[in-house]
Amino acid sequence: MNPVELAPRFFIAVAAILLVCRATTWLLGKVGQPPVVSEMLAGVLLGPSLLGLLAPAVQDALFPEQLYPVLYIVGQVGLVIFMFQAGYAFTSHPVTGLAGTAGAVSLAGVLAPLGLGVLLVLATAGHVPVLAPGTSVGVSAAFVGVALAITAFPMLARIITERGQEGTRHGSLAMASGALDDAVAWILLAVVLATATGRSGPALVTVAGAILFGLLLWSVGRRVAAALVGSDRIGDQSRLLGLVALLFVVAWYTDEIGLYAVFGAFSVGAVMPHRARTDRMVATVTPVCQIVFLPLFFTYSGLHTEFGLLSQPSVLLFALGCVAVAVVGKFGACWAAARLRGEPKGVAVRIGVLMNARGLMQLIAINVGMAAGIVNATLFTALVLVALVTTLMTTPLLSWIDRREARNPISVATKDPVPAVQPVADTV
Repeated sequence: MNPVELAPRFFIAVAAILLVCRATTWLLGKVGQPPVVSEMLAGVLLGPSLLGLLAPAVQDALFPEQLYPVLYIVGQVGLVIFMFQAGYAFTSHPVTGLAGTAGAVSLAGVLAPLGLGVLLVLATAGHVPVLAPGTSVGVSAAFVGVALAITAFPMLARIITERGQEGTRHGSLAMASGALDDAVAWILLAVVLATATGRSGPALVTVAGAILFGLLLWSVGRRVAAALVGSDRIGDQSRLLGLVALLFVVAWYTDEIGLYAVFGAFSVGAVMPHRARTDRMVATVTPVCQIVFLPLFFTYSGLHTEFGLLSQPSVLLFALGCVAVAVVGKFGACWAAARLRGEPKGVAVRIGVLMNARGLMQLIAINVGMAAGIVNATLFTALVLVALVTTLMTTPLLSWIDRREARNPISVATKDPVPAVQPVADTV
C-alpha cells in the first residue's frame, strides 16, 4: 500500500478512533473514570480483542498493517505535547521537602515490584508460554520485573491535573516520585535489552546520555527557554514555532539515548518560565493534543492486544498473578515508604494509589519489548491487563478515599499532623 492509498485509510481510522474514544469517555465518565482511562480501553475495543473478534474484515480494513507505524508516530506527537504540559504544570506548584520522600518512594516503588516480578516468572517458567523464541528465562523475568516497576508517569500526571490536584502535596509528591521511578526503570530496561542482545553499548549510551542531558538542561536549557519566552523581538507564532522545534529536538535526543521522548518533553516543560506568554502557548497546543493526537497511541497498543489468549487457564492465572504482584509491590511499597518518611496517612495512601497506575508507560515498555523480540503475544496481553486493571482502579480508589475523609474529617485531622490533601502553598 503506497502513501496515496494509505492517506484515506489514515483519515477514516482517525475518525473512528476519535468517535469511539468520545463514546467510551462519555460512558465511563458516568462511573467516574477520567478520559485517559477511556481512551486506553477504547484502543483495546478497536483491536483484535473485540472488533477483530466480532468483525475481523472490518478491523483489517479499518486498520491495515501498514497503518500501524503512522498511528504510532502521530501518537508520539500527542505524548510529547502532553508531557510538556505536565512538566510545566509540575513546576507551577513548588513545594518544600520533596526530594527525600520522592527518592524513598520511587526507590521502594522500583525494587519491590521488580523483585516480585522476577520471582513470578522464575516460579512459572515452563508452565506458561510467555517466553519469546530465543529469549532466556532470565531476560524474560527481568523484563517483566522492570515492566511491573514502571509507573505510568504521563497518565499519573493527567489524572492529577484532571482532578485538579496538581497543587496538593500528594499530587506533587506522586509526580516527583513517578518521574524518578520511570527514569530509573527506563535505564533498567536499557540494561535488560542490552543483556538480551549481548551488547553493553545501548545501556552505556542511556546512562551517559542521561547524565549529559541533565547537565545541559540545568546549564543551558533554562537560558534557552527564558530567551524564547522573554524575547520581544519575535511574535507569538514564531515563539510557538520555536517551542515546537525545541520540543522535537529534545524528544529526538532522549529517544536516541533510550530514555524516550516523554522524559525530554517533560523536562522542557519543567524549565519553562511561568509567564503569561508560556500560559498562552500551553493553552494553544494542549487541546489538539488531548483530543486528537493522544488517543492514537492507545489505539496503537490496543491493536496488539489479544485477550482471547487469556482463555488458556495457565495464561489467565499468570496474568492475574502479574496483577496481584503489581498492586502489592507498587502500592504497598510506595505507601510504606511514604509513611516511613513521616507523610500523613491520607497523603501516603494517595501516593500509593497514584504510583500504582501503569497504563501509558507500561504500554510503551511492552511495545519496545515486542519490537526487540523479547515479548510474545501472550506476555504482551498479560501485561496490558496489568496496565488496564491498575489504571482503572486509580480514580475509584481516590474518590473513595476523598468520600471517606469527608465523612470523618475530625478523626483524619487528629491522626495526621497535616491535612491529607494539603495545599502546596501551606508548605512553602
